[in-house]
Amino acid sequence: MAMVAFAALGVWQVQRMHWKHALIARVEARVHAAPVALPAGARLAGTGAGELEYLRVRASGVYQARATALVRAATELGTGYWTMTPLRLEDGRTLWINRGFVPEGTAVSAAAASAPEGCVTVVGLLRRSEPAGSLLQSNRPQDDRWYSRDVAALAAARGVGAVVPAFVDAQAEQAGPARSTGARPVPGLTQVRFPDSHLTYALTWLAMALLSAVGLAFVWRRA
Repeated sequence: MAMVAFAALGVWQVQRMHWKHALIARVEARVHAAPVALPAGARLAGTGAGELEYLRVRASGVYQARATALVRAATELGTGYWTMTPLRLEDGRTLWINRGFVPEGTAVSAAAASAPEGCVTVVGLLRRSEPAGSLLQSNRPQDDRWYSRDVAALAAARGVGAVVPAFVDAQAEQAGPARSTGARPVPGLTQVRFPDSHLTYALTWLAMALLSAVGLAFVWRRA
């Protein structure tokens, strides 16, 4: 019985490996594709919204700089914050934009002042909202401490009303001058990595199935 269970687990891991490789290929194609218009709200809120993850999109509108929030981040540039600013789109929707990374010690007011004035066009990767917080810490809206990019909670805390149930990791901004000449967020730091240990797991389970078979044969011969 154990041999059959181990073999089944091994086959399942092989199937998962093929699924993961197909997912990685799809995401790689999206990340480097020409940007498309932001999908309709129904698609973003539907059960298939996960299929739009990392879609490269283009969105135009005006930043609501006063509503900027900083979310804790650890990147290749060090620890600091993601600069989250809502963009009022030309079609009336509001979309949170992760404008990029700012270092530890950056004030919310300074990050807000770096947002360009007037019409802005953002090209970036569509991401799913991150409800509640990180694995280690929950968001604390009452203290303005954010550990995940929970767009609904950010909107409620900043009083910006209904928002698109996703956000965009900016890769580039086309805009006029910023409100401030201070340091601007560094965009384009999205990590597109997926753990891919399924082959190792598959070999482990299949080896255990083989050992079980050998053990069963030994017991049978002794009997």
